[in-house]
Amino acid sequence: MKTPIVSFLKSYQEKSPVRMHMPGHKGAGILGFEGMDLTEIYGADELFAAEGIIKESEQNASSLFGCPTYYSTQGSTLCIQTMCTILCQNAKSKGKKPKILAGRNAHRSFIHAAALLDFEIEWLYGNSDYLSCTISTETLEKEILENNPTAVYLTNPDYLGNLLDIKSLASICKKHDVLLAIDNAHGAYLRFLEPSLHPIDLGADLCCDSAHKTLPVLTGGAYLHLSDSLNQVWANDVKHFMEYFSSTSPSYLIMASLDAANEVLETTFKKSLSECIQRVDVLKNALIQHGYTILSGEPMKITISTKEFGYTGNEIANFLMECDIYPEFYDSDYIVLMPSPYNTKDDLKRLETCLCKIERKSVVFNSFSKLERAKKVMNVRQALFAQSTMIEVSKSLGQVCSSVTVSCPPAILPVIPGEVISKSAVEVMKYYGIETVRVVKE
Repeated sequence: MKTPIVSFLKSYQEKSPVRMHMPGHKGAGILGFEGMDLTEIYGADELFAAEGIIKESEQNASSLFGCPTYYSTQGSTLCIQTMCTILCQNAKSKGKKPKILAGRNAHRSFIHAAALLDFEIEWLYGNSDYLSCTISTETLEKEILENNPTAVYLTNPDYLGNLLDIKSLASICKKHDVLLAIDNAHGAYLRFLEPSLHPIDLGADLCCDSAHKTLPVLTGGAYLHLSDSLNQVWANDVKHFMEYFSSTSPSYLIMASLDAANEVLETTFKKSLSECIQRVDVLKNALIQHGYTILSGEPMKITISTKEFGYTGNEIANFLMECDIYPEFYDSDYIVLMPSPYNTKDDLKRLETCLCKIERKSVVFNSFSKLERAKKVMNVRQALFAQSTMIEVSKSLGQVCSSVTVSCPPAILPVIPGEVISKSAVEVMKYYGIETVRVVKE
């Protein structure tokens, strides 16, 4: 597969050109990696008006993912904002006011998009505990019938690796003529499993992938995917919508990494991924034999529920970091490890050795009570743009939240802008070490 962006950048660099254009480093090598970092000069194309090398590269990515695919150099944040714009415009095109039914574990960029685009949100709570947002088809259909949304927005996989039954959920959405958008930031690699578990393949209308999270792509590289049917309606508007939120200086280094990744994905990635999954399964089994509780879910995430082993996630993380092994995430309850095909066998062996040196202790029982359903007194836009002040969480009971307050992505948001801070929300925030919260000024 051709890599037109990379080829152009290399060709330009080899000319030893006089760079009378941005960026200021002029490719001089002061930092060591500037040579291929360009701006939209002649021949370099433009990300949001792609007609040349970027268009060709995006077409290559589209063929790999089996659906129309658009590049982002600002992570899935830009893609989420664009998805929300499409959902809103699609509703308005049908004479409806946008109302999105969303999983409570939505990323903060979704909340910020709601404030910027001023759409209504109805929140979906999970069928199980606070630490996941598992949505059943029965729950989804019930909520659709009660709330009459114009779209559904779900996160899959979540930060802990939980997977939803997207195929069944998509069927429910289609039954009720409601668009389904998926935050697939952690699941770009799902397309390359056998069979594919990618949301578009399972019936979603649009989704975002943070390529940089699980594929060989630089940080910030992401994809926005649309189904063929939705793309037929909005293809001429997608890049226009992306421009609402994007920098006018997209990174060519990030685009080059997305471009170069196409060749890897076409040739070696599936085999490398399959072999890595086998090695990760062996590691998971070894950890289970040692007494660890491993959450089931996506194959390329190792999520340990640490309290059953007698430790907090923070304590296990400290053991690992003493071995120069750095986890993706940890808190009081879990530690999340994210291997990829580019971790060596030795990497996984070091991880196993370090974890298996830790001796099991008595179960840790500290937790918090069930989170109450929140009371909304204003919408997200009103709350985020209201005059606000920071106060101690211990003094926040009864106040109206004015910012996204969450310890880390795995947690269901204890309180969302526009909601009254309840006793249980205070308890959850304290549990996660949140000491201050921004509230609407009285």
